[in-house]
Amino acid sequence: MTPATSLHVIDSHTEGEPTRVVVDGLPDLDGHTVAEKRALLQREHDWIRTTCLMEPRGFDAIVGAAIWESQRVDCVASVVFFNNTGYLNGCIHGTIGVVRTLQHLGRIDVGCHGIETPVGRVTATIGPDGRIKVQNVLSERFLANVEVDVPGHGTIVGHVAWGGNWFFLADAPENIPLRIDHRDALANHCRSIRRALENNQIMGREGGQIDHIELFGPPDDPSLADSKNFVLCPGGAFDRSPCGTGTSAKLACLAAEGRLLPGQRYRQNSILNTTFTGHYENHASGGVLPTIEGTAHVTCDARLLVQDCDPFGHGISLAASRT
Repeated sequence: MTPATSLHVIDSHTEGEPTRVVVDGLPDLDGHTVAEKRALLQREHDWIRTTCLMEPRGFDAIVGAAIWESQRVDCVASVVFFNNTGYLNGCIHGTIGVVRTLQHLGRIDVGCHGIETPVGRVTATIGPDGRIKVQNVLSERFLANVEVDVPGHGTIVGHVAWGGNWFFLADAPENIPLRIDHRDALANHCRSIRRALENNQIMGREGGQIDHIELFGPPDDPSLADSKNFVLCPGGAFDRSPCGTGTSAKLACLAAEGRLLPGQRYRQNSILNTTFTGHYENHASGGVLPTIEGTAHVTCDARLLVQDCDPFGHGISLAASRT
């Protein structure tokens, strides 16, 4: 048996969506910006991503995060997010998971903390009740009422918006209930939309790929939420949480339509009926600064072992069949 490489990871879930944070065993990338760290991970150390997220240790719904000390004096950590197919711009549910992990490690406690991400600094606040609020990066509705012809589904109208990732936001089809037992049909519908967007070259600003599709419908209980969603992520998995960057994109759309006022509370349910609560502030640029609030729970504190003799030590990729 050869000596094993060890990665110290802490698992959590944020409103049902899992996050795996690598807290030790990472390459020394001191002196690099967080964007450079992401590029170096992708180019030279992608085995960390596949080891953490692919079978036999992971599954396609887990979002991974690698954390280092930040060079910014106003940040407690720098973080790079990744999933089963690549690297993410931002991730709010993952940020909430990172903050809960840092609290679990005793590095932070109740109060306000800066987190450095590839798309900018976000601010996370741990409340006395354990709930975590994250003020996201600048979000905006980029294109309104975009019509796209989706084979087998007709013409679908939606918005293109940025909330840390690029989203296409549309109403859920009337013939597919927004329920967990219809997840496969909802996912197939979202895949058809994403293919149609690609075929019609509909993109975000500066050619940004629209890699998240978000469907909306009425909540099961209007007294507990304002909306219910289903979000298909880039790797083909659906978001178990209400999706923080997706809720940010939704807030930007509601603000642009004048349907939600600054500071007004918006409650977004997930396909599991878990909830993110959000509000926004106006920004001088014309976009909004969303704040998303949710809860995370630590579920595992472990070491992943990788041996040279293990043919699947760096993971088994099944992602290609799910996109």
